[in-house]
Amino acid sequence: MEERRRVLLYGQSLILGTVGVSLQQRPHLEVVSLSPPLPTARELCALCPQVVIFDLGSVPPEFPFSLLHEQPGLLVIGMDAAGDKLLVLSGQQARSLTTDDLVQMIETLPQSPLARGVGGNSPP
Repeated sequence: MEERRRVLLYGQSLILGTVGVSLQQRPHLEVVSLSPPLPTARELCALCPQVVIFDLGSVPPEFPFSLLHEQPGLLVIGMDAAGDKLLVLSGQQARSLTTDDLVQMIETLPQSPLARGVGGNSPP
């Protein structure tokens, strides 16, 4: 059976809603939208996501770094609601990515130890 990947949408912008609707069409993705009040980085990582997508304009600049501090293998993607850019925490920017491009990025992630239940932790 194919592993389901948990994707958290952090925030309530229109762009995140649109991306969420597109990603929910993929049966191998579990898309969870978080509404205010939004959890801290530690609380968010306890939800065992493989991917966190957020609106760049709605979070403090240290937010993505605190996520990676809590879960180093996490894919963190910031979306610019005012433009056509995605910022992957590695610092790479991409223009005009489609949902298929985003899904491909998610699918190429290695399975995280938390998702495999290493150390007695398994996703909820």
